Amino acid sequence: MQAQVMPSINDLIKQGAIFFVSHSGGRDSQAMYAKVREIVPYEQIVVVHADLGEVEWSGVQDHIWANVTHGVNVVRAGKTLLGMVEQRGMWPSSSCRQCTSDLKRGPIMKFIRQYLRDRGLRIAVNCMGLRAAESTARAKKIPFRFNTSESCGHRDVWDWLPIFDLSTAEVFQVIADAGQKPFWTYERNERLSCVFCIMGSLNDLRHGAEKNPELYKRYVELEKQIGHTMFMKGKQPVYLEDHIGIKA
Repeated sequence: MQAQVMPSINDLIKQGAIFFVSHSGGRDSQAMYAKVREIVPYEQIVVVHADLGEVEWSGVQDHIWANVTHGVNVVRAGKTLLGMVEQRGMWPSSSCRQCTSDLKRGPIMKFIRQYLRDRGLRIAVNCMGLRAAESTARAKKIPFRFNTSESCGHRDVWDWLPIFDLSTAEVFQVIADAGQKPFWTYERNERLSCVFCIMGSLNDLRHGAEKNPELYKRYVELEKQIGHTMFMKGKQPVYLEDHIGIKA
């Protein structure tokens, strides 16, 4: 299939495409899965979770299992976030999100390639729960596109953002309409990612420190060890303890 040929989702379903739902356990993933289930036949859906290890909120994987009717394929990178930071001597940043590329996107795409190869299949649709309302950068994304970097002579990969146009309120409504509840941290958190995410708000970071004091201590100690901070205040580095106002 040529990159310029734009089939519809229904076309891809008829062609036997496998829809790989990347599920983090967050609200957007949960709503996305519900939406995909409404459109795609059960046997053409595969759920994939990238395990972030110790930096992932406890209970996330149990939450995913409890709210999907498919099995959950858990993939892991051959490295950890804190190990990667220690080796590089730097934390990820908004402009260099190695955590996303190495710990999430890389292992998931490897799984997709292997799944297709092992079954002699050709077409994959990589479903992600990104939304335009989340940020200016995400609003510029194309909600359905041919993935030229992952496609080749024997494999066609499409990227699809099924809930791209939904607001946050609509996402929670989709979850409620499915008879489900979002992950428990949303009782206070604004978003769900790593416990201490470089994109996290002060509120989310403080909640993480309160609920995960030992992990918080490791982050604080690692900052001092490598001499590089997760956050900046203007052009000045600011240590995590000072940034969120909680001593480890």
